[in-house]
Amino acid sequence: MAKTKYKGEETDRQVYLMARDEGLNDREIANNLGIHHDTFYQWIKKHPAFSDAVKKGRELSIDKVENALFKEATGYWTEETKTYIQEGKNGEKTKKIEKSKKFIRPNVTAQIYITKNRRPEKWPDKQEHDLNHNGGLNINVKWAD
Repeated sequence: MAKTKYKGEETDRQVYLMARDEGLNDREIANNLGIHHDTFYQWIKKHPAFSDAVKKGRELSIDKVENALFKEATGYWTEETKTYIQEGKNGEKTKKIEKSKKFIRPNVTAQIYITKNRRPEKWPDKQEHDLNHNGGLNINVKWAD
């Protein structure tokens, strides 16, 4: 791997964009910069602006994913465009563009994921039941004839 030098703001901007727009992990960023991942971690320690650029880029990347997940969970309107080419009696072609709005229904899986993660006390993955009883437990079983 070729030796690449840290170029201050230019390198900071590159890693910020890689983390924000492409969601790249540390090794992928290092690879794109042409450096070994150990060098990447050395730069994180040595250059606070570099470290901040990676962190801020990742934060915005996750924000983008969270917004998309929320949109998917709640449903949204989108515009569809269809283009038709019609041929007239004289052979001339005309282009017809048809636009329509379409509602994308909420995604139940996204709703479950959000509720379980944002309000785990109200939407736990499992429910616990206390079966301890101080006075004993009587169970009656009736068999069908």
